[in-house]
Amino acid sequence: MNVLALEPYYGGSHKAFLDQWRARSRHSWTVLTLPAHKWKWRMRHGAHALADEVAALQEEGKGHRRWDVIFCSDMLNLAEFYGLAPVELRAVPAVAYFHENQLTYPVRSETERDYHFGYTNMTTAVAARRVWFNSEFNRSSFLDALPAFLKRMPDYYPEGVGERIRARSEIQHPGIEELPTRGPRNPGPLRILWAARWEHDKNPEAFFDAIEALERAGVDYRISVIGEQFRDCPPIFAQAHRDFAQRIDRWGYQQTREEYVQALLDADVFVSTATHEFFGLSAVEAIAAGAYPLLPNRLAYPELLSDVPSANLSDYLYPPGRAELSTRLTSLARRLDAGESISDFAASARRAIHPFLWTHRAPALDDAIEAVGDAQTNVV
Repeated sequence: MNVLALEPYYGGSHKAFLDQWRARSRHSWTVLTLPAHKWKWRMRHGAHALADEVAALQEEGKGHRRWDVIFCSDMLNLAEFYGLAPVELRAVPAVAYFHENQLTYPVRSETERDYHFGYTNMTTAVAARRVWFNSEFNRSSFLDALPAFLKRMPDYYPEGVGERIRARSEIQHPGIEELPTRGPRNPGPLRILWAARWEHDKNPEAFFDAIEALERAGVDYRISVIGEQFRDCPPIFAQAHRDFAQRIDRWGYQQTREEYVQALLDADVFVSTATHEFFGLSAVEAIAAGAYPLLPNRLAYPELLSDVPSANLSDYLYPPGRAELSTRLTSLARRLDAGESISDFAASARRAIHPFLWTHRAPALDDAIEAVGDAQTNVV
């Protein structure tokens, strides 16, 4: 199977997903990408730029090969690409992979949302033969938001578009790499890890409120707060860095994969406080590394742990509320002080995320994209 992959935003989770799948895939790939820079412009001009790259391949004599299927991310305006690309590609079926969606991607105020990008997502999903979402939460939030979004149109409301997209959609989770085996725990108090983008939708205020509660209760602990930072960083991080300076093991972006993995391996507990999360890759990786997860009972998190026995699920999913998080952390700290193994408590969570390993996901993704290509033979 020959796959033409188009990625207008080749960075972060988009790059990791594509690279890690390709490295394990049985298929042959031609990959055309644009750097991960100025995402709004990538969504607006990516289709034109990548169509030009495909045309250039043909002019160089490299376009005679046969592509059975196109694979693109939600950052591509697929309908526009079909219109601009060499005519032969218009019959090649496409799979669109939704890492996120722009109808429900968090913004500080709804007035900031540019609906052009949501409409691009919709037309891409309509133009694709199959639409893959990285979680059921992502799919349902997108499709649930479509009716109200479309009613903003003055006329010619497209009836049934949500049902059409749902009918051709499926859930295809991303994969994670095998992580090193966790060695014996070094002595010390409870080690708590928070790893996410330093943005408001990850709700850092709730995390630091819980840490402040541990301080007031006299609980001994250490924290690592890591993740990618942006220009508009919530001020709570600077304040917390001052307030908890004596408790910090790691702070800020980890420059290498090795540093990031070591942070996962050192953590007793992984905490999320997110109010928006389309999948939760860092949570899955932390669980695979042996950390005990404390995740809010919302968003994609229940889906990640759907294989956990119901009797244990509430151990890892806490109900919304800042007091509940500090209570859970205090309990784990006390159990650690009593000589119990926090990692052992996370065993059912580790078993539940085993299917996310690339050893399982790559063959499943290969099978799924092959089914699309087999449905129609095209020569480019």
